[in-house]
Amino acid sequence: MYKKLDDILKDTEAVLITSPYNMRYFSSFSGGEGFLLISKDERVLFTDSRYTEVAEKEAKDFKVIETKKSSDLTDYINNKGFKEIAIEDNFMTVSSLENLKAKTTCAYIGKGKEIDRKRIIKTPFEIEKIKKAEEIGDNAFSHILKFIKEGITENDIATELEYFMKKAGAEKTSFDTISISGKKTSMPHGVPSDKKIEKGDFITLDFGCIYEGYCSDMTRTVVLGKASEKQKEIYNIVLSAQLKGLTMIKNGVKCADADRGAREIIEKAGYGEYFGHSLGHGVGLLIHEAPTLSPNSLDILEENMVVSCEPGIYIPDFGGVRIEDLVVVNNGGCTILSKSDKNLLEI
Repeated sequence: MYKKLDDILKDTEAVLITSPYNMRYFSSFSGGEGFLLISKDERVLFTDSRYTEVAEKEAKDFKVIETKKSSDLTDYINNKGFKEIAIEDNFMTVSSLENLKAKTTCAYIGKGKEIDRKRIIKTPFEIEKIKKAEEIGDNAFSHILKFIKEGITENDIATELEYFMKKAGAEKTSFDTISISGKKTSMPHGVPSDKKIEKGDFITLDFGCIYEGYCSDMTRTVVLGKASEKQKEIYNIVLSAQLKGLTMIKNGVKCADADRGAREIIEKAGYGEYFGHSLGHGVGLLIHEAPTLSPNSLDILEENMVVSCEPGIYIPDFGGVRIEDLVVVNNGGCTILSKSDKNLLEI
């Protein structure tokens, strides 16, 4: 993957990678602590004794240097005589940058967005990892439908989801699990609590896991007991919008157009003011990556991007619905990775 930095190296002498996600992407090193210094002539991974063994096994295309003092990186930069190095200015802290400037004589240029966007097109290897993570999520959803009952709490559901995914092979969750019910479902990122599940509640479950470094993400909204006519109306509008969004996601389509296709259905139904977030986002080593499927996005969908499609309606003092699938963009449309039922489930 480090070869993807060649275009940046045409304009500068070296690239310094400090974020754990990009370290993993460009070198395969999963330890998360250290630095990658990539130049036209060599590739070096600096890490301490806790990680040198795993670094040597995983980062086969890199020279591994075990750091013994805080100045090892800056001493190396000075010895190489670099005049300019590209950095992840969207990740590195001000204090870290000031420390580099104080101890070296070279200039540092911000290339964080350009570096991050190297991850935007997924390889077949990456797609397989995301598929596996999403499969764990689908199985977790099937399991949780049997677990949900009147009187258990939102926290009970979140804990059970997370436990199931870990038992199924996940490293950890890809974000804090959202398990909310009743009127709380009007909050897109509501936090699970000890609120008990009641008959007639909307229950929104937004969850995912990490499998061998790669994230999954899905959302389903169900009702405990019988849904009211209003709940059915809201749910079916969101489902129609989500299905429309999926038809728009294909190679060559503007992300803003995909968002607009789904958003117009909600707006025409009279609920436009209750859909405040974007249609979706990229998913990979991070749960939120480029591209962004939003009204103001300048991104264009390309083959083998992995993105979410997740419209919603959120009405204060009533509740809300979100339905989310993770998909792989291809030339004729998209491949949906989430297999769980999207029809309104009354459990």
